[in-house]
Amino acid sequence: MMNWDQLLSTKRTGQEDRVSDIKHQRTQFQRDYDRLIFSSPFRRLQDKTQVFPLPGSIFVHNRLTHSLEVASVGRSLGHNISEYLLHEYGEKNELINEIGSIVATACLAHDMGNPPFGHSGETALSHYFKSGEGKNLKAEYDISDAQWNDLTDFEGNSNAFRILTHQFNGRRKGGFSLTYSSVASIVKYPYASGLSDKKKYGFFQSEKQMFKKVAAELGIIEKEPDVYCRHPLVYLVEAADDICYGVMDVEDAHKLKILSTEETKNILMAFLKEPEDASTCQKIETACIEVSDINEQIATIRAAVIGKLVNRCTQIFKENYNLIMNGEFEKGLTDHLSGCTKDAMKYCEKISLEKIYRHPSVVEIEISGFKILGSLLHEFSQAILTPKDTLSKMLLAFIPEQFTVAEDATTYEKLQSVLDYISGMTDIYALDLYRKINGIGLADKRF
Repeated sequence: MMNWDQLLSTKRTGQEDRVSDIKHQRTQFQRDYDRLIFSSPFRRLQDKTQVFPLPGSIFVHNRLTHSLEVASVGRSLGHNISEYLLHEYGEKNELINEIGSIVATACLAHDMGNPPFGHSGETALSHYFKSGEGKNLKAEYDISDAQWNDLTDFEGNSNAFRILTHQFNGRRKGGFSLTYSSVASIVKYPYASGLSDKKKYGFFQSEKQMFKKVAAELGIIEKEPDVYCRHPLVYLVEAADDICYGVMDVEDAHKLKILSTEETKNILMAFLKEPEDASTCQKIETACIEVSDINEQIATIRAAVIGKLVNRCTQIFKENYNLIMNGEFEKGLTDHLSGCTKDAMKYCEKISLEKIYRHPSVVEIEISGFKILGSLLHEFSQAILTPKDTLSKMLLAFIPEQFTVAEDATTYEKLQSVLDYISGMTDIYALDLYRKINGIGLADKRF
């Protein structure tokens, strides 16, 4: 069984041998949180599509606002579990009090590896190597099977772990130098790519040794060679994400008039059908009489739904505590919902698939992103593999110094550097660069 004395560690990536006697008013995990908040990769999430195209007159969620909301829900879940461990198990480790901060930090970071243009971004990058113009690169440059899996199945989760821990050119060792506990708490799929029975994976081959080091330090159970169980706090991060996805996409769809007010209220109120919800429903009814603004009424119901889901997921964690600590718990916390909350969550997923994710505005941005990212990846991959070509020299000048690699780097490392650059782009930057390198809009300029 895993234990909290190991699972909660203030050791930092890249600073394992460093001993500091500097006293801080903030705890080590609060410093992790602040380090992410003030970082450029996190700020860039404000211009990355979550589901709907970035706003015009109506503001909907982007990757940044989503991550902040997930962090808020995650902190609540973390605090609940912290209290549970202190009161029920009498844990003496003072770091137990910091679980809320650790979970909130991981929630902030969970989408940092996602490319621009929503859900299609990962598919577009993978497509280039799997069946696009880059499909012959494996044989041409003798890329290993394991490395090729990373390229043909690009995974935003793995990219987040890379961003947090990899030493980019000119940057410090250990990436963000976050605590081991914080970086471990984002790894939903604790194994590398290429496993036939796994749809997703948690780290690239390039970060495999880093994860193994973190796992060994934290005492995370290795179930079979190079396949680990999750750090227990991953379940809380995942639940916070699932809750926000399930509920906030519905609220956005209402603002965009994809869903009517009646539909939206019915979808959300379906979570509150049990006898124990009577007082909550009464409060909602009173609030809706007092407040005439429809969006504010929807927000009131949404807040109540999130509160109930936080409580239910907390209870599920408690009920399955031993399974979680033994690495035997299957699926996520929201998968174990029951009663009306389970039915309502399933209905949210159904509505999202039928009316939200297939809405023309969503599909249009995904198609555009597919074309834009595919083109950029082709141009820059060819440039980095043929650096002496005249056009290549001009293109490589666009790549920031932090993403450059040595001339003698492997082909895998060179292609990863291109993926680092492109996946970190904002929607607007990617579109602008696509136009520039394809000569779009030049006719409108005066020479």
